[in-house]
Amino acid sequence: MILVLAEHDRGALNELSLQGLSFGRSLAGGAGEPLEAVVVGAEAKAITDVLGDHGASTVHIAEHERLTDFAPAAWAAAVADVMERTHPSIVLASGTDRGNEVMAHLAARLDLPLAANVTEAMPGEPFTLTRTRWGGSLLEDATLTADVKLLTVQPHAVQATPADGAGSPAVETFSPTLSNTDLLVRVTERVERASDRISLADAKVVVGGGRGVGGADGFGALEELANLLHGAVGCSRVVTSLGWRPHSDQVGQTGQRIAPDLYIACGISGAIQHMVGCKSAKRLFVINTDPEAPILSQADYAIIGSVSQVVPALTAALRSG
Repeated sequence: MILVLAEHDRGALNELSLQGLSFGRSLAGGAGEPLEAVVVGAEAKAITDVLGDHGASTVHIAEHERLTDFAPAAWAAAVADVMERTHPSIVLASGTDRGNEVMAHLAARLDLPLAANVTEAMPGEPFTLTRTRWGGSLLEDATLTADVKLLTVQPHAVQATPADGAGSPAVETFSPTLSNTDLLVRVTERVERASDRISLADAKVVVGGGRGVGGADGFGALEELANLLHGAVGCSRVVTSLGWRPHSDQVGQTGQRIAPDLYIACGISGAIQHMVGCKSAKRLFVINTDPEAPILSQADYAIIGSVSQVVPALTAALRSG
């Protein structure tokens, strides 16, 4: 059996978990094994049907009075509980911040190796895989030797697709055994920031700005263009270092990793750390004054020119069209 940790936040499914299920389904088909999912928290009941639609035949729900919010070691304890009862051959999660953290706790708890950021895997002996290294700048072919294989799946390495002929999954609820140590690190309070902006993670269009935007005031034109395209505004690391934009807007290895249909990179040179964050964009449109900028080698479309002239011209054309 292949077990997938499905991530949710107070009943709101993380869409990357569906990519993990699709990845797990491909492994299950190759190995001739069933696919099951584990979720933590009572509010997870809201996502069982969509997990079934994506191939999970059984959904295991961990309910506990102290699991009202995220606690990485406790989530790992819940997954270990399911593993003890079901004996999976592979356990995986999507390679989000939470998914990687929980699987690292699980690996330490069970003294098993963990392969992180996997893009491809082939069950068998040996169990072979490809994963990203060095912030996504390198692909490594490797083998994984363990009684139970633990993986996290690189976000956007596969598309989330519903399973053919899927139906409602069986649902099994259990109460994991937790120690005080499992709950030393947990979310105890949230302060929500009110915003009606489209998030970088969800945006179909992202307009990113780098040093070439010229300053914090230069992002006003990028905001206008993004609003017309129903998109979001991102930026490079140097922009946050200069204090022009908050870190939450940063795209890159140490920022957010995005997968829009279109990424418009304005005045961004294309350092490898930034390209790691936007490599899953379906189309890359570059605006830059430097015809030798590294980002141009990755571009689908490019305009060699000043951001201060090109972006207002694009905005005007969109408004008139």
